[in-house]
This record gives sequence, structure tokens and C-alpha cells, in this order.
Amino acid sequence: MRTCVIFNPAARGEKARRFRKSLDAIGAESTLKQTAAAGDARRLAAEAVQDGFEVVVAAGGDGTLNEVLNGIGDVPGGFERVCLGVLPLGTVNVFARELVLPTRLDLAWEIIRRGRETRIDLPSVEFSENGKVQRRYFAQLAGAGLDARAIELVKWQVKKAIGPLAYVLAGAHALMGRPTPIQATSSTQSLSGELILIGNGKLYGGQFKLFPQADLRDGLLEICVFPRVNWWVLVRCSPGLLLNGTLPKATTRLFQTETLTLTSSSATPLQIDGELIGHLPATFRVERGKLRVIAP
Repeated sequence: MRTCVIFNPAARGEKARRFRKSLDAIGAESTLKQTAAAGDARRLAAEAVQDGFEVVVAAGGDGTLNEVLNGIGDVPGGFERVCLGVLPLGTVNVFARELVLPTRLDLAWEIIRRGRETRIDLPSVEFSENGKVQRRYFAQLAGAGLDARAIELVKWQVKKAIGPLAYVLAGAHALMGRPTPIQATSSTQSLSGELILIGNGKLYGGQFKLFPQADLRDGLLEICVFPRVNWWVLVRCSPGLLLNGTLPKATTRLFQTETLTLTSSSATPLQIDGELIGHLPATFRVERGKLRVIAP
């Protein structure tokens, strides 16, 4: 199969360094396209679809993955024309963990070479930014409230220096602000919370199973509503998260839905796949089995 690998040559970290050392070997079996700025991966992915590639590989973290995913979606029929591959080179790599992809580059590349395809659900969100309606796809998760605010506060230099811990520090900073209530409305219910998380898969932030009933192939999104987010809630949640990656049932409300609308009375940040994209209001949908991916 004709394969295109999209990679950020400025990426740092040991995984990225190993990838660069393997460029000749990978380049011999695929076409390499390098990004130079934010948004390039999306454009290059769209070009790869139009050029007739059968597999488009996101070599990077969840942010690169999201750009590639949306680039495929920018081309009419893109999701039917190509299969998505992932080489996990980022800080957290939540989607790669969800697919149980190996973190070793050679093993991950071998999976792509085998080309075993599966179909999973494809979520999307519509929101208004600068007076224009935007639509973005995401692979794994989305959130509004505290977690999006934490992403907004993360410093790139800190993230590169200390990895996932940067999000913990940014989250602590975000807790100092005054939360805005968010209304989560589906076709069957409406709940209010200070943090709303939307999961396509089970995992959040790496190894945390915040969406226990989520299934990549059931045509549903799992919604996790935190009625309150403060230091006391954080203290209650920490033992379970650290020991087994789960939350106490009393701290959240969980439900599943095909569509969801989030609204708030003030500008509340919104993130998808760990990337800040805009602010509420927003409407989420999911298309069952729409995304073709290479998986173990």
C-alpha cells in the first residue's frame, strides 16, 4: 500500500530522535512529508489523500494526530479513501495507548507495514470561532472547563522539560480560577457541571480510565460530568487515579449519547485530543465506524 508519513522534524525527545535515525529505513518504504509550522500536518494530510496514498501516518503526538485526522476529513470521501496510521512520538499518546500500539518505534512501524485495518467511530464537534462555524474531528477525547483551561496555561518549554507533569502543574494553576457552570444537554437528559469530558475511548491523559463504558465501535460518546471541581474533589480523586487510574463514583456523573451540546454563560475554553481549539457553545456528534485505522 502507498504510505505517506507526516512528521515534525523539530519534534524533541528520545522517541523523535530515534525516529530521525530511522528516516532512511522508513523513507525507503514510504513517502516522508515534513511539517514546518502549526497547521502543516493538516494540509499535508489533505494533499496525501488527493495524491492517492492509501495510508497516511501521523508520526508525533496527539496534536499531530488530530491535524492529520482533520486533513483527511478536509477531502471529500477522505475517510473512505485512506487508512490512518500512528507512530506515537508525543508526550502522552492517548490514542495510541487506546489502540494498544507499542511505544517502540520499530514495533509500531512493523504494525503499519502489516496494514491490518479496523474501523472505529469518528467524533466531531461544531463550534463558532470569530463569527464562523467550525467543524473539527477528534480521535479520542474532548473537554470543556478545567482541563481545557489547563491546556491553555501549559507552557511549551515546561511540557518539553517535564512531560505530562506540565499538565498537572497547569491544572493546579487552573484550579485557582473561578469555574463557570457548563450545561451538558443530550436528547435524553441535561446536567450541569464545572468540567465536562467527552470520551470516544476509555482513556484520558494516558493511563486514566475515566470513561469505563466507552467503546470505539458502539456509535456512542461517553460523557463524564464533574458537578464541582475544587481542591477537595482533587484530594478525593487522587488515590483512585494514582492506584488504579479510576475515579470515585460519587465525584462524577456518567452517561452515553450520540449527540451532546455544551453551553456556558461566559467564554469557556474547549479542547480536543489535548489541543485548545476555541470556546463554548459546542455540539458533538459521532459517526459509527467512519474511521479506518491500522491497529495491532
